[in-house]
Amino acid sequence: MGTDLNQSKESHIHPMDVQMAAFRCSDSFLKQKMITKLSQCQYALPLLIPDPGTTNIEFPLWTFRKITKTWKIDNKSTVTMKSMPIYKAQTPMVSFFRLGSMSFSKSQLMNALINDRHHTFFHRNCPGSTKSRYLMDGVAEIAWYCPAGKPNDFFTDCIAFCNLHGDSLKNVKQREILTENSSVIVVLVETLKEGQESSEIISELYMSPKPLIILSADNDSNVAEIENQKYKLGLKERSQSDVSEELKETIQTILAGPHTTFQLETMARVSGVLVDEDAEVCKNGKEAAMKLVKQIEMENVSEIKDKFLPCQGQLWYDWCKINKELHYLKGDIEKEKDQKNQQLMKLRKRQCKMYNRELMKSFTVSLQIFQPEDKEYFLKWTQILLDSLSTDDKSAELNNKQAQLNKLSKKLQSATFGLEHIFREMGQIYEAHKSIKKSSLGQCTEWTKYPELAADMMIKGHPMELMDGDAGHVPLIWVSSLIQEVIKKLGDRKVFVLSVLGVQSSGKSTMLNAMFGLQFAVSAGRCTKGAYMQLVKLSDEIQKDYKFDYILVVDTEGLRALELAGNNTLHHDNELATFVVGLGNMTLINIFGENPAEMQDILQIVVQAFMRMKKVKLSPSCMFVHQNVTDIAATEKNMDGRRRLQETLDKMAQLAAKEEGCDVECFSDVIAFDVQKDVKYFAQLWEGSPPMAPPNPGYSESVQELKTIILSKAKPSDGILLSHFNTKIRDLWNALMNENFVFSFKNTQEIAVYRKLEVQYGNWTWTLRSEMLNIENQLYPKIEKGQLDKVELSDLYKEISKTYKAVKDSLEAYFDDEKDKEILVQWRGRFENKIREFYEELVKGMKRKLDEVIQQKTARKQLDNKKTDFENKLFQKSKELATQLKSSAKDENELEQHFNTVWSKWVEELNPDAKPVEDINFKEDEFKVLNEFGLVDNLHTSGIFPAAIHFLVCVAYQPIFPPRSRHSV
Repeated sequence: MGTDLNQSKESHIHPMDVQMAAFRCSDSFLKQKMITKLSQCQYALPLLIPDPGTTNIEFPLWTFRKITKTWKIDNKSTVTMKSMPIYKAQTPMVSFFRLGSMSFSKSQLMNALINDRHHTFFHRNCPGSTKSRYLMDGVAEIAWYCPAGKPNDFFTDCIAFCNLHGDSLKNVKQREILTENSSVIVVLVETLKEGQESSEIISELYMSPKPLIILSADNDSNVAEIENQKYKLGLKERSQSDVSEELKETIQTILAGPHTTFQLETMARVSGVLVDEDAEVCKNGKEAAMKLVKQIEMENVSEIKDKFLPCQGQLWYDWCKINKELHYLKGDIEKEKDQKNQQLMKLRKRQCKMYNRELMKSFTVSLQIFQPEDKEYFLKWTQILLDSLSTDDKSAELNNKQAQLNKLSKKLQSATFGLEHIFREMGQIYEAHKSIKKSSLGQCTEWTKYPELAADMMIKGHPMELMDGDAGHVPLIWVSSLIQEVIKKLGDRKVFVLSVLGVQSSGKSTMLNAMFGLQFAVSAGRCTKGAYMQLVKLSDEIQKDYKFDYILVVDTEGLRALELAGNNTLHHDNELATFVVGLGNMTLINIFGENPAEMQDILQIVVQAFMRMKKVKLSPSCMFVHQNVTDIAATEKNMDGRRRLQETLDKMAQLAAKEEGCDVECFSDVIAFDVQKDVKYFAQLWEGSPPMAPPNPGYSESVQELKTIILSKAKPSDGILLSHFNTKIRDLWNALMNENFVFSFKNTQEIAVYRKLEVQYGNWTWTLRSEMLNIENQLYPKIEKGQLDKVELSDLYKEISKTYKAVKDSLEAYFDDEKDKEILVQWRGRFENKIREFYEELVKGMKRKLDEVIQQKTARKQLDNKKTDFENKLFQKSKELATQLKSSAKDENELEQHFNTVWSKWVEELNPDAKPVEDINFKEDEFKVLNEFGLVDNLHTSGIFPAAIHFLVCVAYQPIFPPRSRHSV
């Protein structure tokens, strides 16, 4: 038994040795991802790494390039926020050295300075630690303390803490590098007695200008300043909390005065240190990326997109707006459709002319000529350099200039500039050229290669934009071509589409990133815009158990975004939700907390939209994921809440089915959902308050459990072929474009109430219209008999006032007494205005019609008075013509020709004030007549023009003097 225990101890490996072994065996991209994740988890990062086989020391600068730190500085009167890539941050650095062996843990003391509830630096008392370690001695690790701008902050500004592992007496080179770059040096020694091996090093540090704090294990004294910025502090028989508090105060005192600062990039210039970015392949990628970014770096960051990526700006927004209007045409539909298609084509032509050829050529040529590894470096460097351009922090402006808030918000949005915007520009350039068919057969231009380049990136795991979040539109031509290129390269593979939906800042992207190792943007606020898709390949070990080859993950922007408030948020969110749920084989409904009310409303609209879009074959399913639920008994305690959720969804599905005439009994008939199995609860992501809070391990466990459940549910699924998915995107989006009504409402109940209100509105308008027709019928005979030669507007208002008052009373009673008056109140003002406007237009329209009748009566009377005179004059002229042509005309045809030539001239001479007959547009006039009768909405749905109205239009255009033959004379 004892032998087995000893062998077990010997075989146990130090956790930090495992980490360093994994780090050394990884390629540059995996190293960068590892370090980025360690930083997110608030762990220390390797800064200087000695090579065990040589004396070389490596500085992995590349691994720090994707890390961004955010902190707040409390300046007493104001709190200033800073956010920047950590490699650019200039901060003080406090370095810790141990000289000789000690029983006191240096790493544990440093943890107390940074976060006393988290093991930022792994130390000897951590679980899993062993006495011996092989790969960590001589490694210098770094971590940053980031204040939150609160009174209980340990330090008032961002500070870098560096820990040189092992005995600093043996790691001379690392100690010298850190000493040179440090703002404060902290040394731990067993004793300060002379003659010790450490004495010489302490003397050197004591003589240097750098501030020095010496922690001695054989002394129990409080902190004391020996000389200027040289301090001594005892450790003997003192608690770690006392020591850490005195050490904090001393460091704060030193940094309150003049001090040097440290920047990561300066370490690359230290002689004798190997920098990972000096590799040829990395330098090639950086050089190409810098050449690209150099074209835009001198510009104002908020104007870069407008100047260098014009195709995705106002031109694209205008195109999307007009394209959506194409689906809701009114009036003369064919004419409107033709006009809007011409506008769309003009916008596409402008896009073709305006795109920045140099920038796009520089980007796409690099993608074409580089080998896979060079290409990956190029894309990473481009993203890093663009991110650094976009860190121009305008948050302070927002605080100081409240009057210009909207303008600055737009500026902030414009200042967001990344790799995704370049790919979006590629898509718009491609769509513009493709729309006007600029490329002829056999002619290969650079834009024709764009889908292939983007497909390569998508296959390698880069997310691609599916829906443009700024314009709220799916670029179908681009997305379709992109997926077709993916099919060419991979074959028509089967995919399982997993989408996620949730309110803003509920942790959707964070969950997907943790679940599949993806790189969707994460931050507070609306970081993802629109929808992005990313391919995740099933590993060879599990692929044999599934009927599909890839999981296609669709991440979406947060719903109910505050920055979209007032910009048709409801319509945008409902449309996006319907699109995403319709695309997915499974949708994760992500909810922050236990209350699903917000998503419950959206799902009702989704269900009703699916019922209306009968031509699109959809079979979605969903799971509810509640995040930030701390109660471990949440599943049991929320059983009643889940039952009520099911009842509400079923009730609304039945109401929607009744409205749309569908045979649906419950919510799960439309979207597969089991309330007992498909609701999961997650603990909170962070342990404590950011920016120094580490992630909660329980969150990762919950994510892995959810991943297992998703895969088990996906196992029986056949997935969908990429070609079918491509078709599904097009069919679903076109269906959404044609479906405008339901997206403007909060839930199914609102739709039912609004439709009932519309019916009532129709009754009110018909009451007014029928009363006005009665008045018209009373006045027409009086005009015909000559009893009325003038109609006053005030008389018409007086005649209909009683009916109008009754309609107004009915409207007020409806809004006051109806059982759904709480829902109706939002539309009260609009319908009161609609009724008033209808009433005023009805009266004014009737006056115009009656005035025209009176005018026609007067004109007929004048015409009758002149008719005999006209006939006599025309007869006399005809007689004279007949006498003139009697001897000269040879035959009947010549006589007819002479007569027709002079007839129109005679008519014009006799009645010079008559307007010439204009070209007749029957379609347009039919529309006008039908519009007067309130039949416009039925004109194109029925496809039938009433014969009587058609006849009236024809009669209306009969001229006073029609062309006549000589026989009629």
